[in-house]
Amino acid sequence: MRTILIRDATLYDGAGGPPETADVAIEDSRIAEVGSVDGGAATEIDATGLAVAPGFIDVHTHDDFAALLHPEMAFKSLGGVTTCIVGNCGMGAAPWAEAARMARVFHPGRDVPRYEGHAGYLALLDDRPPGVNVGMLAGHGTLRLASMERPGESEPSASEMAAMKALLREALEAGALGLSTGLIYEPGRNARTEELVELATEMRGTGALYTTHMRDEAAGLLDAVGEAIRVGEEARVPVQISHHKVTGRAQWGLVERSLASIDAARARGVRVAADQYPYTAGSTILAAMVQNRMVGEGADAVVTPDDVVLASSPGHPEWEGKSLATLRAELGASLEDVIGRVLSEAPLTTVILHTMSEDDVRTVLRHPTTMIGSDGIPTLDSKPHPRLYGSFARVLGRYAREEGTLPMAEAVRRMTGLAADTFGLEGRGYVRAGHAADLVVFDEAAIVDRGTFEHPTRLPDGIRHVFVNGVEVARGQTHTGARPGRALRRRSDESSRPSTATPSAGGRASSFRRPARW
Repeated sequence: MRTILIRDATLYDGAGGPPETADVAIEDSRIAEVGSVDGGAATEIDATGLAVAPGFIDVHTHDDFAALLHPEMAFKSLGGVTTCIVGNCGMGAAPWAEAARMARVFHPGRDVPRYEGHAGYLALLDDRPPGVNVGMLAGHGTLRLASMERPGESEPSASEMAAMKALLREALEAGALGLSTGLIYEPGRNARTEELVELATEMRGTGALYTTHMRDEAAGLLDAVGEAIRVGEEARVPVQISHHKVTGRAQWGLVERSLASIDAARARGVRVAADQYPYTAGSTILAAMVQNRMVGEGADAVVTPDDVVLASSPGHPEWEGKSLATLRAELGASLEDVIGRVLSEAPLTTVILHTMSEDDVRTVLRHPTTMIGSDGIPTLDSKPHPRLYGSFARVLGRYAREEGTLPMAEAVRRMTGLAADTFGLEGRGYVRAGHAADLVVFDEAAIVDRGTFEHPTRLPDGIRHVFVNGVEVARGQTHTGARPGRALRRRSDESSRPSTATPSAGGRASSFRRPARW
């Protein structure tokens, strides 16, 4: 018997076409029927006046350890997210010892469970299912830390490169979706382009993709986009540009040219796409900003003290929510001394950067290859960026409904079908019979983000029900406590023949594949 029947909803199926009124029947973990459905179900939901869409796929997260330490993942599912892609910006979940260093930044004072390799991480998710599905990228920075005696140097030795390749192969065999880089962070910032190409070539023919936090998102944006495209073109793998934007007022408008570079590469056959968070402020680690000399004063500064607000500062909650300019005034010290004190007393400090243009956000969002990734840092006990909770509701409420930056159906496609196709999540991302029953029911007249930088944890409005693999995880602004998420694995033999997604024997892991082309 059907377990759930959603009746008379306005259906956005994830493909971007006009919506239509339809019923959606769920049987166990799958969508059983879409259209005019006869008969009943154990649970029926009258969705008259509401919309139903595929569950939102957050393609850029740092939830690797949140999925283990906060397994309900309510901060995501209450915003309509049903799948998170982890391992971004070169910060992967394995090897464990190196990955645990980053866990201390995002989850200070929390112990991360031990596991062996990327396979062990996914197996742990099998044993301790979270409330959302999780797909994994291998992190170049983490591989470098594990493989090199001096990872701060520019070139690995032949044996060190062999060790990195072996770790990447282990990740791919475990089911990793691809390889990510963080080229402003230690130690990835020391890598030359040739190193990235050589590593990415290990993925050729597998369908795995290269995702990158580029080397420069300010004055050097165009060169950084060129490097990302070069890696994909020479390695012959797809490219995903992370949180596409330009930082610093002097560079505003440059995204027109970076998008043109993407279009030119796609025209010659390189598969390039991007993701974006829909805010004019970013967030990162203060230490990385200092290493990259991003903070300064005067007309030439990319980021000023007024632009930088402390989000989490372990041991100093009184600093959180204050800008560097405010701290400088309160402490009566120079900018250099203030930064030195913060990094000395709270070296794991994260910050929010108010450095982007609203016009640039809209320009990137309009581009047909742009997906949505929250890029939120899950410092749940402090003042995280509101994008952690509200990115998807913000796109639908503000940019689609209120401003018309893109149509509602297209906005849904960017966060569902397009994301599933790009990352190889076959059997997800669409409301179709046989697909996984990852669904969100929302009021398109009311959906909106409510979080602010002063009150970032306010939940979005307008989301009525969220289902993950056929199980309701969110009802209004309340989490049900259910944890039906699955570890999503890329098939290791995907270059050989087509396949469809099927549950593993254990009923938790899901396989999928990409077309055998790059």
